Amino acid sequence: MDKVVRSAAEAVNGIGDGATVMISGFGPPGQPDLLIEALYETGVTDLTVINNNAGAGGDAIARLFAAKRVRKVVCSFPKAIGSTVFDELYLAGEIELELVPQGTLAERIRAAGAGVAGFYTPTGYGTELAEGKEVREFGGRPCVLELPLAADFALVRAHRADRYGNLVFRKTGRNFGPLMAAAADITIAEVGALVPVGEIDPEVVVTPGIYVDRVVVDAGTEEQR
Repeated sequence: MDKVVRSAAEAVNGIGDGATVMISGFGPPGQPDLLIEALYETGVTDLTVINNNAGAGGDAIARLFAAKRVRKVVCSFPKAIGSTVFDELYLAGEIELELVPQGTLAERIRAAGAGVAGFYTPTGYGTELAEGKEVREFGGRPCVLELPLAADFALVRAHRADRYGNLVFRKTGRNFGPLMAAAADITIAEVGALVPVGEIDPEVVVTPGIYVDRVVVDAGTEEQR
């Protein structure tokens, strides 16, 4: 039941070459920098990274791109202020991109966690994003079939946790974390503080510990993240 590990290096142990890794964050809020740095230090390569905005707003994930450790990115916003590494790699043909509308990205991840086989959405119909996908009409409105998006590992940032892995998030730091935690085979949570079991009111737990496999504490940024 005790899911706390001693270091970020121990937390990311087992992530190997070719893994698909979800990384939470909407820019800096909710981005697990400690875990990303630890992943970088392992030397792992040929990764598929699922992230909202291709590392914008954070140096940690950009280092993975710059070192050419990432083969493919699935995201909504590959181009953002302060994000240049991904742009250069993509234009040079050195990284693959699967562009997904933000709401569709969130729902595809949620579908994987919920065991949903697929869903139809009008978003993207008539654009290049719908090419090759099944289209059906509902109430006279064309909708595109989208499939679930799962991962081998999810790296998420939460505000606080207990030793059982129950997580609470701070404001906008919540973003993709809860969805990703449910959609990965192994979920690793970086948290700002560890509290005694029973201190977190069950009514405010966002991600139950059943979805979390490892917890590592990064207390230095608790209030900022």
